[in-house]
Amino acid sequence: MYTLKKSLGQHFLKDEEVCRKIISYLQEMEFTRLLEVGPGGGALTKYLISIPGKDFLAVELDQEKVDYLVKTYPALQGKIIHESILEMAKPFSGKFTVVGNFPYNISSQILFKILEWKEEVECMVGMFQKEVAQRVVSKEGTKVYGVLSVLVQAFFETRYLFEVGEDSFQPPPKVKSAVIRLTPRKEPLAMQSEKLFFMLVKAAFNQRRKTLRNAVKDLFTKEELADDIFNKRAEQLKVEDFGYLTFRMRAF
Repeated sequence: MYTLKKSLGQHFLKDEEVCRKIISYLQEMEFTRLLEVGPGGGALTKYLISIPGKDFLAVELDQEKVDYLVKTYPALQGKIIHESILEMAKPFSGKFTVVGNFPYNISSQILFKILEWKEEVECMVGMFQKEVAQRVVSKEGTKVYGVLSVLVQAFFETRYLFEVGEDSFQPPPKVKSAVIRLTPRKEPLAMQSEKLFFMLVKAAFNQRRKTLRNAVKDLFTKEELADDIFNKRAEQLKVEDFGYLTFRMRAF
């Protein structure tokens, strides 16, 4: 059939119940264009291509898997982009949905790719390592709340859907997994600019044990830094607080 490549972080989903649950959560949202990331052996793909009236594409880096998928599912002819998700251009013109059992070794980078495409991505349903999934959905005041949490939640509503055990994969990974869903925020987050927002969030969490005053002192005037909000640490601030603070930053 095909070989498993550890170098590509391949752990193929084999649990049909999990596949059907992912498809069910995906179909709760309306969409016409769908991109599957890392179809691998086609565990999800065989369900996705049977959804009627959808413009479907898949992106797969491994040529062996591309050949296997086209041979096994002839309907995929011309529908697979042989490229890395991290390097590809937007697959559609207009809004689209993303789904996948994402390679764990690049899962955070895939989320940043979703952020790059945020104006077009109307939904994402994805399988991640449990710890990454928890970081994405976590709220302020928790140990796992960080850069990924704030940047994703600045543009998307997050929902932790369900957890998946190691035995649902071949080969079984050494970590637990979880499926999450992202949908665009109903109300855009107020911020002066995305550039300043990203700069502030990354600076704040780069020294997360320090007070905000010490972590971001180069981004604000001394007068602004006198405000009590700078007594807090980054993990204590809500996503909205970061957006608010961008309006008070020095000009860059």
